[in-house]
Amino acid sequence: MAYTPALSRLIQLFAKMPGIGEKTAARLAFFVLKTEGSYAHDLSRAIADVKDSTRFCSVCYGLTEDDPCPICDDSERDQTLLCVVEEPSDVIAIERTHGYRGRYHVLHGAIAPLDGRGPEQLKITELIKRLEPGGIREIVVATNPTVEGEATSVYLARLIKPLGVEVTRIAHGIPVGGNLEYADQVTIGRAIEGRRSM
Repeated sequence: MAYTPALSRLIQLFAKMPGIGEKTAARLAFFVLKTEGSYAHDLSRAIADVKDSTRFCSVCYGLTEDDPCPICDDSERDQTLLCVVEEPSDVIAIERTHGYRGRYHVLHGAIAPLDGRGPEQLKITELIKRLEPGGIREIVVATNPTVEGEATSVYLARLIKPLGVEVTRIAHGIPVGGNLEYADQVTIGRAIEGRRSM
């Protein structure tokens, strides 16, 4: 049995999403097909709404519907502390911890020369402009612990330290519930280096 043209198109569109293969795309398409008509309309409206109303904050380049975003507009947050992340989703992950009360700057990627992405493709110039008026005492570099994330953190530290701003890096180590026996050498080494007093 062949898919109908409309169902084939929906499967193809779902399959373009990251992490969605053809089988999962087909399951999603059949789920949409089996639900009430209002669900499909609500889904299409939500997709259109997110494209129409969500944009990047002109200050931090995180996701927002209002400009500046609620985090940049919050006078209760520490304006001297700036956390630099790769993607807007990283802001959401850090905010879920309720442990950070500073502001953010989203780079929109990491330096990856093999992929043709250098510093000029990231929001690094905009970051430096935010530091020029002064007032920022610390930059927390929270890029991912990947080769690209590490290269980006080193690049940022070399660029920012001469400006007289303290540059720190988030700690890396053994995750909660992890087992030392199964951790790689680099992770264990970073956990030892990042130890703190109790």
